[in-house]
Amino acid sequence: MTRVNRREFVIAGAAAGLASATPSQAFGRAPAVLTRQSPKAVVISSANGNRFRNGGTETCVELAFRRITAGDDVLDSLVAGVNIVELDPEDASVGYGGRPNADGIVQLDACCMHGPMRRAGGVAALEGVRTPSSVAQAVMDQTDHHLLVGPGAQAFARNMGFEIEDDLNTDRSRRLWLEWKRRTDPRHYLDPNRELARRDVETKRLATLDSEHGEDELHGTINCNGINPAGQICGVTTTSGLAWKIPGRVGDSPILGAGLYLDNAVGAVGSTGRGEANLYNLTSFLIVENLRQGMSPKDAGLAGLRRIQENTIERRLLNSRGLPNFGVNFYVLDAGGEYAGVSMYSSQNSRYAVCTENGAALVPLEPLLDGSPGD
Repeated sequence: MTRVNRREFVIAGAAAGLASATPSQAFGRAPAVLTRQSPKAVVISSANGNRFRNGGTETCVELAFRRITAGDDVLDSLVAGVNIVELDPEDASVGYGGRPNADGIVQLDACCMHGPMRRAGGVAALEGVRTPSSVAQAVMDQTDHHLLVGPGAQAFARNMGFEIEDDLNTDRSRRLWLEWKRRTDPRHYLDPNRELARRDVETKRLATLDSEHGEDELHGTINCNGINPAGQICGVTTTSGLAWKIPGRVGDSPILGAGLYLDNAVGAVGSTGRGEANLYNLTSFLIVENLRQGMSPKDAGLAGLRRIQENTIERRLLNSRGLPNFGVNFYVLDAGGEYAGVSMYSSQNSRYAVCTENGAALVPLEPLLDGSPGD
């Protein structure tokens, strides 16, 4: 499929600027009214998009922004960025070394959307490929489908030339899975230290073991969205899913309207956190529609979180305050290049990544609720 090259990128940017000008502006006279300028290039992502480098010099958002401003296709740039995180074994939330399922197998999900081309692709429960985002892009480019799953997704990846590995576990991810098994099934998976094997499973949060960002990794995902000066918007989400999930479980990440949704004329939204809550509400789609109605990125995102809160009524999903006992984050980018990150709680995953002409940074998320999910 033909991508937008540098020359087309420059021409499109110039055309967009001319199209937004009034007749007096086009002929060099002073404008009678103010008009919105073309957006500046922006890349936003979950916080892990500005934490991991896989041994290189750039993070996900830095690489994606550099390529976008060099005139590369926006989606190509974003996928190249998230590949850094997928390939880095230090991030235990996506790709290689991601959190295994209950059987100790790493199953990966991803989807991508190309705003200018109005196309999308996704994969779910994919085994053996370190970069599911690239396979999702191949589904978009090479097929008439939006989603391939399980063995079919793996066969497609093999046919497209992707390397298929027997096991995507690292020593770290396998060790953590074994620790989880020892705690959940201590009669069969014996810890070398029998006292440790008798600890109360329910009072332990295994995701925090050996991890500075344990809660991030329990619901580990990376979403990355970007816009170029021509107003072309794309997005990608990739994940290893919920730690220790039932084999075959698929969350929100590969589902259009949940883990990712965009409209090139409106904006892009992606998510991390409890996938089931997001799937029930198709919240990324809802937030894009909020943008369409004129809401700011922050207000649109908070309204989406409020919808999740309103629809969370099962006692098992509520804390002592009657509020959701889980976290969800959204990363919102509108067609004007304005952006926001929002979270369910002020204590939950408190930052997200942004890269602009001023460089990359981790900036605070806007919370809907005070405190933490466990309060």
